[in-house]
Amino acid sequence: MAGQANSRDVVQRPDGSWAVTRPEGERALFTAETQAEAVKRASELLQRDGGGELRVHGTDGKVRDQRTIAPGNDPVPPRG
Repeated sequence: MAGQANSRDVVQRPDGSWAVTRPEGERALFTAETQAEAVKRASELLQRDGGGELRVHGTDGKVRDQRTIAPGNDPVPPRG
């Protein structure tokens, strides 16, 4: 969970917007006006980066949903 190699969190910011962050990260990778928009972007980022875990936090800060995102289609897969 926290500290996984490839995971992202969607959390609400104090101003009411939603942010996509890395666990233990201080800076947002992406911000959005709605939670749905942030979840969509976080899923795209994870898919592009080889898949991983997405945790969606509610307005109370607690994890309300956790999803495993599969890797996207790599046009140049590794040999072997």
